[in-house]
Amino acid sequence: MSRVVRFHEFGDADVLHIEDIDVAPPAADEIRIAVEAIGLNRAEVMFRRNAYVQKAVFPSRLGYEAAGIVEALGDNVTGFSIGDAVSVIPTEDMARWGTYGELINIPARHVVKHPANLSFAQAAASWMMYITAWGALIEQAKLTSEDFVIVSAASSSVGIASFQIAHAVGAKVIATTRTSAKRQALLDAGADHVIATAEEDLVTTVMALTKGKGARVVFDPIGGPEIAILTEAMARRGILLEYGALSPDTGIFPQFTVLGKSLTLKGYLYNEIVDDDDMLARAKTFILSGLGNGSLNPLISKTFPFDEIQNATRFLESNEQIGKIVVIV
Repeated sequence: MSRVVRFHEFGDADVLHIEDIDVAPPAADEIRIAVEAIGLNRAEVMFRRNAYVQKAVFPSRLGYEAAGIVEALGDNVTGFSIGDAVSVIPTEDMARWGTYGELINIPARHVVKHPANLSFAQAAASWMMYITAWGALIEQAKLTSEDFVIVSAASSSVGIASFQIAHAVGAKVIATTRTSAKRQALLDAGADHVIATAEEDLVTTVMALTKGKGARVVFDPIGGPEIAILTEAMARRGILLEYGALSPDTGIFPQFTVLGKSLTLKGYLYNEIVDDDDMLARAKTFILSGLGNGSLNPLISKTFPFDEIQNATRFLESNEQIGKIVVIV
């Protein structure tokens, strides 16, 4: 028997319950992990609320990230040993391979032996945010040391990871946040510049910072009407990567700006990286190197014990955090 988190209906954090269930032996291509820490993601909140692309079948498990110790190996698994310290690269099916639990089975393709300098909490906080940021900024935008990148909703874990990924190639980061309340914290986390969009004119400020050129890359999880404003702050032949839809409103397509500047606007999903063996291998190499040498350093906002899973996800939904929320098992 193992304690796992499940929910039997859609709703707020109150629907999450810790239950004792039997966890099957790992399948031929899976690894069983005794979990030490769990990283929380907004996608899990959306899944629990029935607002995610994947739909739950009750009772449902959930969770994308974790780190722990290898406890058992499927018959076809190679390259791992019992007792290895490992972390989980999010799968495409959190209901089937949910990570909120004491024991989990994960496909070996999504398991990594992380650098020894990481704690389990740091390891559990790494893969979703760094792969998401790496895939957008390095693989697709081809970010270089000559570039400015605008990172919207910058206090999220992906936002903070984007600072570090950008700095790894020498790019400059312009972080956006709604008010000045998080300005100093974002600067401390690595942003080169911070714009409070409710207090400052985004376009004017970006143009001043970039000496009139604009930012070649925009990485945005909000969408909605703000996209039109972001395009005005972009450089010619720039690229805007949209990786979320936090705004409930539909924006107007800024056709004149897009045409006038020859811009690329692209929807971007984490799955684009993990579905492709070659890209996933490149991501692993880049991220493991960065984690090992310290250029990538997971920022943990707050930790909670496993028994407080409801409070942990409520804190995630509060938007008070800067960085990652981790549950210790």
